[in-house]
Amino acid sequence: MDVSILLILLLTGAIATYLSGDKLASKVALIFSVAALVLTLMLVNMHAQGQSLDFAQVWVTNPKIFFALSGDGLALAMLLLTTGLLPIIIYSSFGNTYANAKTFYALVLFMAFAMAGTFLASDGFLYYIFWELSVIPIYFIALVWGNGDAESRKKAVLKFFIYTLAGSLFMLVAFVYLFQKTGSFLLTDLVKASLSESEQTWIFFAFFLAYAIKIPLIPFHTWQAKVYQKAPFVGTILLSGIMLKMGLYSIIRWQLPIAPFAARHYMTILISLGIAGVIYGSIVALRQNNLKRLLAYSSLAHVGLIAAGAYTLTIDGFRGAVLQMLAHAFVVAGLFIVAEIIERRYNTQEIAEMGGIRAQAPKLTSFFLILVMASVALPTTFNFVAEFMVLYSLSQINMWFAILGGTTIILGAYYMLKMFQNSMLGETNTKVFADVTFSEATSLVLIVGVLLFFGFYPKPLLELITPSLEQILAGINNLDQLKQVVQ
Repeated sequence: MDVSILLILLLTGAIATYLSGDKLASKVALIFSVAALVLTLMLVNMHAQGQSLDFAQVWVTNPKIFFALSGDGLALAMLLLTTGLLPIIIYSSFGNTYANAKTFYALVLFMAFAMAGTFLASDGFLYYIFWELSVIPIYFIALVWGNGDAESRKKAVLKFFIYTLAGSLFMLVAFVYLFQKTGSFLLTDLVKASLSESEQTWIFFAFFLAYAIKIPLIPFHTWQAKVYQKAPFVGTILLSGIMLKMGLYSIIRWQLPIAPFAARHYMTILISLGIAGVIYGSIVALRQNNLKRLLAYSSLAHVGLIAAGAYTLTIDGFRGAVLQMLAHAFVVAGLFIVAEIIERRYNTQEIAEMGGIRAQAPKLTSFFLILVMASVALPTTFNFVAEFMVLYSLSQINMWFAILGGTTIILGAYYMLKMFQNSMLGETNTKVFADVTFSEATSLVLIVGVLLFFGFYPKPLLELITPSLEQILAGINNLDQLKQVVQ
């Protein structure tokens, strides 16, 4: 068995969901999403037993392009993220009614297929195709089923699409240039390309534009808050929980191994940019009155810290960044689910129109409080483990990086607790607010369970990702040594 079977399953699920009709679409999508998670767990178990999960077949003969997939520990961790969140996202959407549901849920599964392909691809051209394919379903999900008036949705989604496409074109040019140098799109060949320092710089920043827009990093973030606010909550979670991780993952998988000298040369600037995002996102979040926009800027702060950890080029930075990708995904998914529950009851995203929910919905309040605590990296939560490793890696480069990066915890605690206080506590709102339903509670229990379990016991994930990350870092360091010999 190889990882290609997971892609086949997700693509088949998208087709079957569309053909099942509107009444059965959500249930069929849930069945296929659970099957994808079970299959991913089987693949992880096979990997632990030392079985190879890679797949490679010639796809196009001229130019030579491979349908090549790599199922190492890093890719499997991202598959666990994708297939682990997917059934939760679909199940939590059962409280909403979507027009043309068969198309909606088929797009959700197709997007999961494209994102999984991005995480698995080891041929640059195939990777680019999956990267671009993932944008199409989220464009239509946000445009057709989003919030607010149609005109504002169109503007927000079109801006996101153009930004993403423009950045990706630079990455495509970089791949074409590398192909001319090596005669191959395979990652194993691209990392061996003989590039001068100036060539590496151009290649590095061509990749950087694509990733900085997708993550997003400042100043490439201007699309984010509007799209998060206008997209339906399913689309928002797909974007914030999984899709932006494609950029963070690609930094470690593609950008740094292909252009390691440029990465080391610009390390200080890149880390500073990530930390600037931490501070900027936190300060802007302090000023938000809209719940979804606040969570969007909170996400901007956290992904800035993840990027900073990845650019340290240390094993602790790599491991912390990957763990934080996983932790952040589940936290932000839980927070947006709570935001959606509140919007279902109150028909508003404005924090000022909330308040007093605790008196009527103690279960929801408890879930929300745990998620808030996890977001601010309270010890015993998954985020604490991940953020500690990232901050430790930053301290190895410069203690000031760790101090400034740590402001995400201080500022985050302030604006998240203030938001919790204003939305959940205070005088009871005159509007009736029903507590969580069984399906809503189940989704939140699963998310909280993941955050607490790996907060206490992150060892399984560390054992899964560490060998792959050590291999990537060793390749980067070997290329550094080779460059010194040549000089």
